[in-house]
Parts: sequence; structure tokens; C-alpha cells
Amino acid sequence: MLTSLIRFSFFVICFGLVVITSAVAQDLISGPKPYVSRNFQLVTDLPPEEAKELTTRLETMLANVATYYGRPCRKPIRMYVAKNIESWPQAELSKMDEKGLNSIREKAGLTIRTTTSTQNGVRLDADAIVYAYADHGTPQHEAVHAYCGLTFGGTGPTWYAEGMAEVGQYWKEKEWGVTTNPNVLAYLKSQEPKPLREIIDNPLETTGDSWQNYSWRWAVCHLLLYNKNYSDRFKPLGLSMIGGGNASFTSVYGQQFQEIDFEYRQFLKNVETGYRADLCSWDWKTPFKIVKGKPGAASKIDAKLGWQASRGIVKAGVTYKVDATGNWTVNKEIAAHDAGGNENGKGKLMGIIFDDYALSEPFEIGNAGEFIPPQDGRLFLRCDDQWGETADNQGTISVRIYQQNEK
Repeated sequence: MLTSLIRFSFFVICFGLVVITSAVAQDLISGPKPYVSRNFQLVTDLPPEEAKELTTRLETMLANVATYYGRPCRKPIRMYVAKNIESWPQAELSKMDEKGLNSIREKAGLTIRTTTSTQNGVRLDADAIVYAYADHGTPQHEAVHAYCGLTFGGTGPTWYAEGMAEVGQYWKEKEWGVTTNPNVLAYLKSQEPKPLREIIDNPLETTGDSWQNYSWRWAVCHLLLYNKNYSDRFKPLGLSMIGGGNASFTSVYGQQFQEIDFEYRQFLKNVETGYRADLCSWDWKTPFKIVKGKPGAASKIDAKLGWQASRGIVKAGVTYKVDATGNWTVNKEIAAHDAGGNENGKGKLMGIIFDDYALSEPFEIGNAGEFIPPQDGRLFLRCDDQWGETADNQGTISVRIYQQNEK
């Protein structure tokens, strides 16, 4: 009996040791571990495969961002990325900034920059540490802040810093279309447009305020980055702002504020995944004339572009004749067709009236041969298709608009 009791006790002790050892091992497996890549020194509690996938995403994103700004990152970016920060050992937590820890606990992110050396008041070197909750976008967003801080010394005003960090986390090589989070697009489409001035000139807005404010900033930065009317000045503006220069939105774009505000509102109305701001850049330069008889106003309309100038100024209630020749297609699987559209009803020639930075409702022209404008103004034309699907459209249609009975 004694022998049996001893054996049983020995079994219980051994079993307990196995359970304890297994628990400790599991803790070690799921606890924070370091991962080092070319530009990142990452500590995370993500499973190994997810951690490696994150470093790959970070490196890809950083390569795209560095290519845009024309400067490699000056030194590796240190990052803490946590899914369950409360399970991290105290020895690791003691190395971390309390503000950074709190940002992770709030399922957000924070980048803390410190100047490490100066000479005559000029910053010579700096460090940046990223604290990020382990969701899909926060680590990339914060890594953009760290890159700008390490490489240029700053991140710029809030609208630019947060807007470009949002742009950066979705940047893909040779991808010009919108790829942002669908929830962001759904939010923007569901709201009245936030006034542009409130975004770019609001000292009360701060970093980390809300994802909704980040969404508006993303919209402004994406538009200025890709729209052909503004993109060539956006990069120099950004470099000045993150480098401590004197340039500002107003000093660079002040005289075009009305044009940008108009295109910003159109962007918010039409944006969807795949939307190409470069292809939808508004034509502010083409001259227009009042349409009076023949030859009228002639234009060539490209199927893949947004609203395009017809060159004609029209009047409400007047019947205008339309000659539309040529073919285009919005679907490679369907044969090219005329301005009347394809068998699915897409690809029709559409019109819209621009007057005083506002647009009428779109109206169908097709191949009917005539139309009556709903209001006075400049006529713009496009091929009818989903705004996020125009990039692969092909073909052009030549359009001439005139008044047949005009003497």
C-alpha cells in the first residue's frame, strides 16, 4: 500500500511538472521575440509566420515611401508591436515608454522621436521608437512617421503627417488606384464632405485624435499626390514641411484653392476601390466657346478618363445636335461599341454641366443624336463606367456639338 502511494505521489509530481513545463514553454512560444530585417528591429508577440509577414510588408512599404521621397531610411526603425501587451514580461515592459505602452493598450499606435546629438542647435542625429497594436495597418502607419522623423527630422503639420502615413501604409508599387481600407471609403461616402479648410488649417486637430479625422486627411493627401493638376508641387511641399522649411499649403496652392476644393468634393463623391485620381484630374485649361450652329464644338473623349472638356458652352432648354463617331469598350470580353453603350448598358456617352465650381446631375447623351442641357454652363463628357473600373477602358469617340437651325 505504501509503495502504491509513493508511486502515485511520484506520478502526480511528475505530471504537475509536465503541466508546469508545458505552460512555461507555451509562454515562451507566445511571448515577445525579436525579428531583424534590413530596416527594422521588431519585437512582437505575433506568431513567427505572422511576424515574418509583417516585416515583409514593412520593408515593401518603406521601399515605396523611400522611393517617393528620394531618400533611404537613415537607420533601422525600432518597433514594439503587440497583440496582448498585458502578457509581456515585466523585464520587457520596463524598457518601454509609458505613453507608448498606453497607446498599445488603447489598440492604437505612437512614434516617439528623440534627438540624440546636436551641433550649434542643429539636429545631427535622432532615434525613433514605434509602439503599435498588432492590427493590419497601425504598424505601417507609425513606421511612416518613424521614417520621416529619422530621415528628415520631422513629420510636418498634422494634416500632412497623418494623411501621408495613411497613404503610405497602403502604398503599392506601380499602383495608382485607391487601395485604402473599405471602411474608410464607406465612412467618407456616408458623410457630408468635411470642409477642406478645416482639414489643412485647423490648429485644434492633433495626431491620434480619431480614425475619422485620419480618413479626411488621407483623402486630401491622396488627391494631391495623384491628381495631375497638383502632384508636381505636392512632393516639394511635403519635403519642405517635414524638413522644417517655410512652405505651406497656402503658399503653394493658395491661388488654386477653389479648384482643389472642387476636385476634393468630386473625389469624395466618386471615390471607390480602384479609383484613379490621375485619370480623373479636371481639365481647367481647355478653352470653351458658346455653341452656335456649325461647326460647333469638337472634342475627342477617351474611355478611360473622367469628365473631359467638350469645348462647348451650352444653354438650358436649347436642343443641340451631336455627331459621335468612333468606338470604345469598358469590358475586354465585349466587342467595342459606339456611344450608345454595350449590351449591358455601360459605356454610353454621358454629359454634365459645370458652372461656378458646381456640377449638374449627369445626363445621358448616348447615340441619340441630340440633347437638351438641364442648365447653362460648360459641357463635359465621359464614357459611363464605374469610377473604380475606368483604367482598363479602351478607345475614343470624336464628338461634335452644334445647333442645326442656328442662323
